[in-house]
Formats: sequence, C-alpha cells, structure tokens
Amino acid sequence: MPQKNAWEKEYQNPLFITKGDKPQSDVLRFLKFFKKQTGHKIYNLRVLDLGCGTGRNANYLANLDNTVCGIEISPTALSLAQKRAQNLGVSVQYLEQSIGEKYPFADKSFDLILDVTSSNALNERERETYLQETARTLQNEGYLFVRALCRDGDKNAKKLIEKFPGAEKDTYEMPRSGLVERVFSEQDFRATYGKFFQILQLSKKTGYTNFDGQPYKRNYWIAYLKKIS
Repeated sequence: MPQKNAWEKEYQNPLFITKGDKPQSDVLRFLKFFKKQTGHKIYNLRVLDLGCGTGRNANYLANLDNTVCGIEISPTALSLAQKRAQNLGVSVQYLEQSIGEKYPFADKSFDLILDVTSSNALNERERETYLQETARTLQNEGYLFVRALCRDGDKNAKKLIEKFPGAEKDTYEMPRSGLVERVFSEQDFRATYGKFFQILQLSKKTGYTNFDGQPYKRNYWIAYLKKIS
C-alpha cells in the first residue's frame, strides 16, 4: 500500500481534505439518476463506498436504511467515520484497507458502488485489481459511480505532470503531501472502464480544490456506469 502513509498524514494534518460531514453533491445527483433510471427508491440497497474517508456518503446512505460498507486506507479517517456513525445512530461496516486490493466480499454483494475521486491514487497494478473487484462484487446490471480527475483542458494538471512527474503515465506527485494522482483523458477513461462497464453517462465538471489554503481549478469526469452482465 504505497500511499497509505501519505493519506494518513493528510488526514492528520490536512492540506486539501475538508473532513466535511455532509453527502457530496455529485453523489446526490447520481442517486437521483439511479432512482429515475431504475425506479428503485434509495433504501434497502447494498452499497459499497470506496475510499470512504470520514464517512460523509456512507453514513448518509446508512441513515436511509441501506446496508453500507466503506473501505478506507487511513485509520484516522475511519475513526472519524465510525464516531460520526455512532452519533447518527447508524450502522456501517468500515474496513481499513486499500481499494486496490482484493475485497473481502462475495460475488454480486452490492447494488451500488461509489468511487468519489479515490481510485486516482492507485497505481496501474492496483487499478486493475480495483476494476476486477468492483465488477466481481457488483450484482448483474448494478451501478458504479465514479468521479475521476480529468486531464483534458486542465492546465493545473498539465503543470503538475511537467513539474512533479510520477512513475506512470499521466501521474504526478503532489508537492508536500507526497500523494500520487492519475489524471485521465476521455479516451483513456473510456478504455479503462469500458472493459467491465457500460458507460451510461460521462460528463466533464470544473471545480475548485483548496490546497494549503490556495484554491486550484480542477477538471473532473463524472461517470454513471452499469455492470456489463
């Protein structure tokens, strides 16, 4: 788990993590899409939150009477997620491990899987395991939400690749934090996920990330995916 120490350091002394406790707006929009697409209300679902951080999405979904599991590499983040779950009176199965390792779940365990800017920290070997495991543990025609870092039109990403290049394609190491991130072109994103999932919707979003008190413009891919049966 080459990034564990970097993520633990980030959660202990944040440079860009906000530790918010509200569900993320991108996830809420995806849930509306899922409800409209399937006719299924957002309860009594089996949900896996990959890189769940401090539990903002996992705890929200558990509060809606879903069965939720969260995987997170940072014990500091998990401790806060568990405390927040207790305060809300909800039950979430939180596991400390990398999302780039095999998951301790049976085949077809989940209806929904969330990846909110988490898998961008994986190396290529870990990413292949992550793709195989999400496909394996998602039920037939289950849904995957992905928010990933976008290379296309992102000047900040281009500068980071030039100044702080990582060991693999389209990666860079964030200064001071030591976190390695992967950015995707649209072609690369479609090729990566298209092996396992049908891409129902793919859009580019521009947002801002605060890093050490300074705002940086970032581009993201917002993807709604469905498992290929």
